[in-house]
Amino acid sequence: MNNFREVNDDILREWLSYREETELGYLTNEDKKHNINFDEIVENVLKNVPKQNKKYVKKQLDRLDKNFMDYLCYWNEKYYRNGFVDGSQLVIGCLE
Repeated sequence: MNNFREVNDDILREWLSYREETELGYLTNEDKKHNINFDEIVENVLKNVPKQNKKYVKKQLDRLDKNFMDYLCYWNEKYYRNGFVDGSQLVIGCLE
């Protein structure tokens, strides 16, 4: 039997991906206030970097962006998985 608390490639991941593509793809005005505009930050940093270092700094900022997004995706999935499992266990506990 699957342990749905573990972040795996399973039916729960498919459901989370579906939700992300549909419902979570719509930002409210409040969501937009808290958006991280990474492109703007990169642009501002690169404006203040000597020309000979721009390529290296850009590469490192791109790595930071990728690592940060991987981190967020993992922890969001783990958070939602645990909420789903907790809710399922509450329902099952009520039925027993």
